[in-house]
Amino acid sequence: MNIARHIALIDELCFRPFPAEHGPSDDGFGGPGHHVAVLETDDGPDGDPARRAVTVDRFEEDHDAVYEVLASRWGDTGPWNPRTGREETPEPWAWLAARAGAARVWEVQGTGRWVAVAVADRDPDDAIRLLAVVTKTPPP
Repeated sequence: MNIARHIALIDELCFRPFPAEHGPSDDGFGGPGHHVAVLETDDGPDGDPARRAVTVDRFEEDHDAVYEVLASRWGDTGPWNPRTGREETPEPWAWLAARAGAARVWEVQGTGRWVAVAVADRDPDDAIRLLAVVTKTPPP
């Protein structure tokens, strides 16, 4: 875990131009109006629920450390549940909702952008990831 590196990347994404089309980037992927950065990832599922639980706990601790830095800068926010039940959830929020149970979200004043940080652990057959989403689309 390198919290300083995670924060530096989030800061950069707050000002990096959005790509014109969907595709991979050096730190994740992006598309019109959003960047998704994979801050940390697990090697993937190995079928051991105990190992997965330990990994989720570690990623949650890293998430909390990133949250503390961003909350000191942009304010304390309660957990946001991306599964809002709305029929039409815009991207990248729909993508995030499919992968994470909760996120911390801030509006970054003066940039026209929103930042979300979440642990993607919904799919037991997929890798666990610590994610940062930067988008111009407000959360639903």
